[in-house]
Amino acid sequence: MKAQKLIVFAACIFLLSLTAAQAQVKRTITKTEIVDFGPGGTLTVTGAPNGSIRIVGAQTNEVEIVATIEIEAPNAAGLDKLAEVTGFISEGSTSRVLITSIGTHAKQLLKKSKKKIPKELLGLPFRIDYEIRVPRYIDLEIDGGKGDLVVENIEGSMRINFIESNAKVAIISGSINLTIGKGNVDVAFAAKGWRSRLVNVMVATGELNIHLPTNLSAELDAVVLRGGSIENTLPDLKPRDRKVPFTERSIIAKAGVGGVSLKFSVGDGTLRLNKLALP
Repeated sequence: MKAQKLIVFAACIFLLSLTAAQAQVKRTITKTEIVDFGPGGTLTVTGAPNGSIRIVGAQTNEVEIVATIEIEAPNAAGLDKLAEVTGFISEGSTSRVLITSIGTHAKQLLKKSKKKIPKELLGLPFRIDYEIRVPRYIDLEIDGGKGDLVVENIEGSMRINFIESNAKVAIISGSINLTIGKGNVDVAFAAKGWRSRLVNVMVATGELNIHLPTNLSAELDAVVLRGGSIENTLPDLKPRDRKVPFTERSIIAKAGVGGVSLKFSVGDGTLRLNKLALP
């Protein structure tokens, strides 16, 4: 009996030591940078595989970048190695600023840097959360992985792709092409002074909530492609073709006197058309 207890005790000690050996240590780093950049250009952001991106327009002639970086490794020495190669690089010209996330996922950039990373550190999880302050009048090109997205107070065109995101995007002007693989997406159109061209918003799986002003004039297409439904609370929408009535998965409509093309689609999930709530 005593021998059995000793064996069980030894096994527990072994498992605890193994767990301790496998435990990761973590570190949070903040990196900042300011790039001189006036209105009228384009900001291109390539996010990390995991991490949020928040972009806010302001009366400024700079792009201010604040990146919060979380890394983990088996020990402090590993953290020091990862800290050298995890973060972002920026490039600027008179018409464009590029922000590119770097880390162990970016093998080509690692080769260019000529920094050697031990194999056991490759593939370890990390995340980069961005807070970016930009001129109000600017175009955006954003590619993200998994993480929240916020875009507000921007007057310009946007091309945005995210693998998975809970996103909130305010639209004031410009053409919009927004694609989210999975998540919940809120898109609000400006109540006053909205000036836009083609708008195309797609969510593969999840929820898409569209908030439209009451004075909207547009050609609106809303569709759920596979499973799910459309919830429409806009009483003034009229079918563009009398022979094509609204259904729970398709709305082909004209708002006001018509005009710009608005296309909203969900693969599987719920698409909601709501009246914009004024502050």
